[in-house]
Amino acid sequence: MKLTIVGCGNMGLIYARAFLKYDIVSSANLILAEKNEERKQELKKLSIGKVTVVNDKEISESDIIIISVKPQDFNELSQGLKSVISPKSIVISIMAGINISFIENALGTGNVVRAMPNSPAEIGLGMTAYTASKTLSMEQVHKAENLLSTTGRTVFFENEGLLDAVTALSGSGPAYFFYLVKYMIDAGKQMGFDEGVSAMLVKQTMLGAFHLINVGNKSLDDMIKAVSSKGGTTEAAFTVFNDNKVGENLAKGILRAEQRAKELSKK
Repeated sequence: MKLTIVGCGNMGLIYARAFLKYDIVSSANLILAEKNEERKQELKKLSIGKVTVVNDKEISESDIIIISVKPQDFNELSQGLKSVISPKSIVISIMAGINISFIENALGTGNVVRAMPNSPAEIGLGMTAYTASKTLSMEQVHKAENLLSTTGRTVFFENEGLLDAVTALSGSGPAYFFYLVKYMIDAGKQMGFDEGVSAMLVKQTMLGAFHLINVGNKSLDDMIKAVSSKGGTTEAAFTVFNDNKVGENLAKGILRAEQRAKELSKK
């Protein structure tokens, strides 16, 4: 297989390393296309693939082309890429908010997969949702899925409109989690723990709680009740949470993120 990654920032490099790790592609058959000269020099030092420009004719030999650039850079980039893209290549876009039809029109190809990964992909624990052009065969979709699965779990949506909701829920989701952990650690510091001890208590609690959710057979409401007791400490905390509508406001925030994703979409 020959593979090109267009735009080798953080996520592009995560995919490059994952593909090499799992022998999806060899470094000899991996092209890293980058417009930023300083970034190109950094990539060359890594020696993980051929570093070149986006209109390199060799890109036309690629079976897969992954577009991992900022959405606002796509219009300029697409002009050069269109001139070298092969009609046989599968294009996988991980650009937020740019719809398949927009990419098809910009590149003159119908073989497009649109995916939304999240930051835990960096450690192989990502969650990636994806959808695909109707013209792609099942074999082509599976080929794309095999690549996306190298960084964690994947889920396919036939309805592309749900990708905006994915962006708000799992795409931005790690930041919501970090936010909650940050304020729990801050509360620990206010109670007298130094930051290291508070962070240990919170992070291990989060890790254990996740595994309970993952392997347990109780509902989340039942799990909350199991930790709570009448007149106890957990109930005292939840009285404040409920009075301030913490849960409702969290949901409102996520729905606002979805709205913003739709506003930013290019169709």
